[in-house]
Amino acid sequence: MNCQELAHRIERLQPQAALRDVARLCLLLANSIQDIDQLADDGVLARNWKEIHLRMQATADQHAAMTEELENLVRSDPKKFNADQIWVLIRAIKVQGQILQMYLGEEVLNA
Repeated sequence: MNCQELAHRIERLQPQAALRDVARLCLLLANSIQDIDQLADDGVLARNWKEIHLRMQATADQHAAMTEELENLVRSDPKKFNADQIWVLIRAIKVQGQILQMYLGEEVLNA
């Protein structure tokens, strides 16, 4: 299976998907499985697509919450940061790292 074939199959699963979403799903699906040819099976494709979709939703929600916290942090004086504000920065770095790992196809660390 090549990227074009996978994209067509994704478009059948999600006909309203934008081009960028299809491309993103191709990458994430390809990274989610050792043998990409297994995605030719409708059941395997559907299972992996649902898992990726849930991970993307969870990551988007986590990113949105982190963005809001960072926007609040930006309004404060960095010279007066407290421990909680430092932890906001550390969590933001962790969230960004998890997103990158997801797109690179690496196992997401839960540390």
